[in-house]
Amino acid sequence: MVAVNEPVRVVVVDDDPMVRRGLRLLIGGGAIEVVAEAGDGEEAVRVVAEHAPDVVLMDLRMPGTDGVTATERIRSAPGAPPVLVLTTLDSDRALVRALRAGASGFLLKDAPPDELVEGILAVHRRRTHLADSVTRRLIGLAVGGGDDDTRRRARERVATLSDREREVALAVSRGLSNTEIADSLFMSVSNVKAVVGRVMAKLDAPNRVLVANTVRDARLGDDGRD
Repeated sequence: MVAVNEPVRVVVVDDDPMVRRGLRLLIGGGAIEVVAEAGDGEEAVRVVAEHAPDVVLMDLRMPGTDGVTATERIRSAPGAPPVLVLTTLDSDRALVRALRAGASGFLLKDAPPDELVEGILAVHRRRTHLADSVTRRLIGLAVGGGDDDTRRRARERVATLSDREREVALAVSRGLSNTEIADSLFMSVSNVKAVVGRVMAKLDAPNRVLVANTVRDARLGDDGRD
């Protein structure tokens, strides 16, 4: 975990006050400071505008204005903070909608405290944080193919990858974790992380799901080539 000089200021959004209290106890103190809470999406938008937090921890399923709509509204504002979504993986459509709305990461609601803090710090550093199980779910929902123009653009981006980067990109599109990629390609996990970073940069894909979409749009074969 990377140390920070000032606590990362977080707004917690969930319609269950007991869940909000539990999250405050789990993540508060040290590197994280919970500056405010909200019980629905509409309140979340107001609270974020008022407190200007560093990160928003967002539930998806709430009455009235849900977490997806709130995420979209928050992220559309100038200087918007990243939104880290908490999910129970019970709504595939909501996950995809949240990604399109600008969510910077996804964590399971039952994630241990260390993982919650790690996710918050990651998105605060403007990195994407996706739990492996959520990544697999989203990649499985990715729609490949597209029209000819989409395929052409995807192939142009994929053409910038080295052979090793193409192999890793294809593995990412299959939903493999960094450890699984390392095992299958006989690489170290640290090397896989470095290659994944280069792949994301070259494909202009800020997360693994969008890497998978580009690979599928390009229609790469099982050997990683056209």
